[in-house]
Amino acid sequence: MRFSIALDCADAERLARFWAAALHYEPVGTLDQYRVLAPPDDRVAPVFILQQVDEPRSGKNRMHLDLHHGPIAPEIARLKTLGATTDDHVTELAGTHWVVMHDPEGNEFCVVYEPGD
Repeated sequence: MRFSIALDCADAERLARFWAAALHYEPVGTLDQYRVLAPPDDRVAPVFILQQVDEPRSGKNRMHLDLHHGPIAPEIARLKTLGATTDDHVTELAGTHWVVMHDPEGNEFCVVYEPGD
């Protein structure tokens, strides 16, 4: 089974640039209000679609991405240079560490480190 992830946004072009760099993906398509990103290699990973919509974001995301990474401090710094924000608060539970971040439009995602990552 294949699946994709779609994110509604106000500026699809801007967020496509952010998420392509954040996920190490490449732009693979543009159609009207859609920007499509995919891995540049043969790895099995979902396609990421940015859909530009007129409605403003309201409230907390009901679903978000968790980006698993080894030591998270360098990844957090890298994502900040791309335009992400965070309060740098590290949460830890049962050995798993994560930091809540926001993309340039305020959509939440987490950078996660688990033992064995």
